[in-house]
Amino acid sequence: QVQLVESGGGLVQAGGSLRLSCAASGSIISINAMGWYRQAPGKQRELVAGITSGGSTNYEDSVKGRFTISRDNGKNTVYLQMNSLKPDDTAVYYCNAWIRARGTYQSSSYWGQGTQVTVSS
Repeated sequence: QVQLVESGGGLVQAGGSLRLSCAASGSIISINAMGWYRQAPGKQRELVAGITSGGSTNYEDSVKGRFTISRDNGKNTVYLQMNSLKPDDTAVYYCNAWIRARGTYQSSSYWGQGTQVTVSS
């Protein structure tokens, strides 16, 4: 059994900052790519930022220069530092990770439960 547990969402004023965390736990052999997605009301879920096991990162254009994704492989945790937040960043943020669990031969995609980020103008 593998779980992703997110924390760090909340309400912040425009221009403020938040840091999201997502910790993976359970019978884990290895974690490959990890990432953060978001879904605003009435919109499709979109990739915000991703990071490979080697530390290479990619970002959605609207968050470049404002958001930073990082990971601590020793803690099986991925972070999203969000600065200069805008009302358009308001969404439910989901953690995603490709994890090979014990007893399996390939990685599978796992999702966190989501955490609400609300940016007021």
